Amino acid sequence: MTDLDIRGRTLYPGDDGFDEAISGWLLTVEHRPSVVVVAADADDVAAAVRLAAWEGRPIAVQSTGHGKSVPADGAVFIATSQLRELSVDPAAATARIGAGLRWGEVIAAAAEHGLAPLSGSSGEVGVMGYLTGGGLPLTARTYGFAADHVRSLDVVTADGRLRTVSPGREPDLFWAVRGGKSNFGVVVAAEIELKPLRAIYGGELSYPGEDPGHAAHVLGSYLAWAKKQPDEMSSSVTLVRFPDLPQLPGEFRGRSLVQVRVVFAGAEERGARLVEPLRALGPDKDTVRAMPYTEITGIYQDPKNPVRAHLRSALLNELDDEAVAELVSFIDPSADGGPYPGIELRHLGGALNRPPGRAHAVSTQGAAFHLWMRMPAPPGQAGVTREVSDAVLRRLRRWDTGAMLPGFLFDPDSAPERVRLAYTEENYRRLAALKAVYDPEHLFRVNHTIPPLA
Repeated sequence: MTDLDIRGRTLYPGDDGFDEAISGWLLTVEHRPSVVVVAADADDVAAAVRLAAWEGRPIAVQSTGHGKSVPADGAVFIATSQLRELSVDPAAATARIGAGLRWGEVIAAAAEHGLAPLSGSSGEVGVMGYLTGGGLPLTARTYGFAADHVRSLDVVTADGRLRTVSPGREPDLFWAVRGGKSNFGVVVAAEIELKPLRAIYGGELSYPGEDPGHAAHVLGSYLAWAKKQPDEMSSSVTLVRFPDLPQLPGEFRGRSLVQVRVVFAGAEERGARLVEPLRALGPDKDTVRAMPYTEITGIYQDPKNPVRAHLRSALLNELDDEAVAELVSFIDPSADGGPYPGIELRHLGGALNRPPGRAHAVSTQGAAFHLWMRMPAPPGQAGVTREVSDAVLRRLRRWDTGAMLPGFLFDPDSAPERVRLAYTEENYRRLAALKAVYDPEHLFRVNHTIPPLA
């Protein structure tokens, strides 16, 4: 391929812009592709796919790099960051979004019409990796997975064809791509539903966690509270222990915290009544208020700049007093060790447990909570951080369902036997069979790969 074959850019190792194009938010996975195609449109993507097929090379796809999992060594690397189509149809309450967009951009465009997309905790995350992983929005208990609300997708498959898939056009592929991540092609654009959400009632309540007894009381009280909440209330609790380092802000340095975050998709007055039991626990910090939807991603304060972090996840059953004691022990300041994991438990249920209007491959598999763990992973410390996260998951094994969500698989879970845990057995078999139809040569394998059924 030469630069004249495409409207975008073709970059090779050593070219200006090559390193920038293959970087991304998660720095712990490093790519070394043979060529980078910075696509300007769907035709560029199709040309890159045909090149990979001709040369027998694997295909890697990346927009923002939040979900990097497998090094793209020797691959044809397709950068979708320049696919920036964005239009809102306020009458239909839908949006057309290109693969290069971030959710913050879609939120801002939809808000001009009093509408909102079902976005996650960060406005910096790319739209398509999120949607193809299922998408766990901050209003998940109210609306379900974001994949439920995708109307159509434009996807370039391994044969180099651009296909528009929907419930009425190639429904099997439409089902597979929503949950199958990048195993079935390069999604270049999507049409999604928007919701009439101008505002929500939400924020953070942060409690001191240095005293294990008090931390256990707060966590246990949150778990009891969460069971009683209506579907309009989505929430999470995070247990975090910060090291005593001078570069940290004073409010965090050497602290252990229990942080509860809530998003209520309803009236402020009712939200305030529902949150009152959490306020009665005496938080040190309370930012919960009525806010425009455009401020929703500020609740979680996810890092905007690239990070070198170790990430793990699991789906958990209901948690009892013994689980509370185990979880609190991870932030006990008297315990030795480090690095310290931040452990978030996202409350599931509600709409997540109801059949979606447009079926897809994603499911909570009956779990009560989603566990997401992250910790710093400086160069040379990958082994240590992996040992710490493995130890956390071992100690929580009694409450682990053994399943995961496909949108929260990271590099430790890239082996096929781990990927299989992100789906029901029936859905995994169907995905593998469809993989054999749409990607029989397994070109799309620089990901959490689903091998084609033999």
